[in-house]
Amino acid sequence: MTTAAPLAVSIRAYGPLNDFLPAHRRQVAWTHVVDRRAAVKDVLESAGIPHPEIDLILVNGASVPFDHAVEPGDRIAVFPRFRALDIESTTRVRVPPPALVRFVADVHLGKLARRLRLVGLDTAYDAGAGDADLAARAGRGDRILLTRDRALLKRSVVAHGYFVRETSAHRQLVEVLRRFGPLELHPFSRCLRCNGELRDVEKSSVEAALLPRTREYYDRFRLCAGCGQVYWQGSHWQRLARAVDAVARELE
Repeated sequence: MTTAAPLAVSIRAYGPLNDFLPAHRRQVAWTHVVDRRAAVKDVLESAGIPHPEIDLILVNGASVPFDHAVEPGDRIAVFPRFRALDIESTTRVRVPPPALVRFVADVHLGKLARRLRLVGLDTAYDAGAGDADLAARAGRGDRILLTRDRALLKRSVVAHGYFVRETSAHRQLVEVLRRFGPLELHPFSRCLRCNGELRDVEKSSVEAALLPRTREYYDRFRLCAGCGQVYWQGSHWQRLARAVDAVARELE
């Protein structure tokens, strides 16, 4: 029984895709060897680049889809999302974006999920969700998977996803808003606990659930349609408002 000979290709990654490569492979072309004839998607992911981060692949100067079979000696150039250049007629890997920008965050990004909800962005989060569940939600095409798990992002069913580079929740929020913006934000329109939509309610309808000092000093309330959480503009609200203002200034 014979085995396939190793297949050597040249790869050059551009822009933020270099974040997934070791230092000696960044911003240069290098030789990558695989042990079989493979699809270009598999070749690039074996080099460390998750497919949802890719917006354009050129093989020997021609745009190709993910399932393009590479040949020995191919020259592969791989590009991230273009922000200032329209490549719609050129790329053969881009999946049509969701009609609405909605996210699903992995279990390690709970603080980011809370901040995305704070600025009004629909963000699903379940601390008990497994990788298969998260990938399936992203695979349906209606939510963008946010993760710091490269293996999760490489799952073939993931249609839209993004590897969050920053580690602090505030910086992560700014990063995501820049990556997918400009977005129309509606701060304090979603429940931080469950992602449900908030609506204004009369004080009398929630008065029984309020603590005495809250009942005495506050008159304007919002109620989550999902979990019933009550919100009012106390000191905690004001602290969150300052956080929203800080993000807005960074995005200017």
